Amino acid sequence: MPTLQANPQDTTHASRLGLKAVAIAVLAACAALPQAWAQGGDGYPNKPIKLIVPFAAGGSTDIVARIVAEGLRSTLGQAIVVDNKAGAGGVIGTEAVAQAAPDGYTVGMATVSTMTINPFLFTRAEGLPAKLTPVANLVTMPAVYMVHPSLGVKTFDAFVAKARAEPGKISGAVPGLGTLGHLLLASFNDTLKTEIQIVPYRGAGPALNDALAGQVQLMPDQLPSAMPHIKSGKLIPFVQASDGRSPDLPNVPTFKELGYEGLNQLGISWFGIVVPKNTPAPIVKRLQEAAVKATHLPEVQQRLKTVGANASDMDQGQFPAQIARESQRNKALLEKIGVKPE
Repeated sequence: MPTLQANPQDTTHASRLGLKAVAIAVLAACAALPQAWAQGGDGYPNKPIKLIVPFAAGGSTDIVARIVAEGLRSTLGQAIVVDNKAGAGGVIGTEAVAQAAPDGYTVGMATVSTMTINPFLFTRAEGLPAKLTPVANLVTMPAVYMVHPSLGVKTFDAFVAKARAEPGKISGAVPGLGTLGHLLLASFNDTLKTEIQIVPYRGAGPALNDALAGQVQLMPDQLPSAMPHIKSGKLIPFVQASDGRSPDLPNVPTFKELGYEGLNQLGISWFGIVVPKNTPAPIVKRLQEAAVKATHLPEVQQRLKTVGANASDMDQGQFPAQIARESQRNKALLEKIGVKPE
């Protein structure tokens, strides 16, 4: 019976094909490694991370971002590059985060305004939070209500009494229509049955300038930007929105202790971080753990206290629910005061 013998040329050709197939498989596996690392979070981060701040340098969000970035450099072991992308009340920077690659190397600062007010204030921001994944609520910051000395009042009771006795005669400055400051004063009027005239400005700077000049008698503001003017005596604080009295204002009561929990919660600003939707869960978890650890480093906590802020101790699993809850509240407030999206 005849036997079949392999042709040496055929054997060599088959071997070459086999080696080529192995080489292709190895190259494919190597190419897939970065994606596998990203999906699993292994090796993350292995290059600098961009932290987008949707507001100009020098503001409260920027100050907090730079403090947090210092902590993250320590807990993540990589450079954190702060990138200010201001404009449209925070919409432009937030859009930049949502449009970035979901690989954990672009992170955005999130605030009460960007996540729970802007979607109902600007048509271009509608649905924007759905394109982002909340990572962590990191820092809280109290608001303080201040009056010009010419008004002649120094306490909460005295201010309310004067406002009620002279309806429509006291004016309050806010950074713009539909801003958190606008919601604060509108809610104050509604809760305390006062008729403060709300004067919207184009930004916090011009509003504060007129408050300092006495052109308007009242302004609510975040503690960091307010403290220099309080210490100089140019503005007088009479109530604060905070979980407890600020060490810098030990004689100024909180809305909470006065029995106005709603006003208190509305006035507490928070600052967190978000990433583009579809960022792998292991990377989100790594960022969350590193960010929480960063804000609880002693040196970071000390720097936060110097600007009147505090590290958040909330259960980070509740952050998405907090955003949803405050979005419903602020949407209702905007509708109530008649501010429509533009």
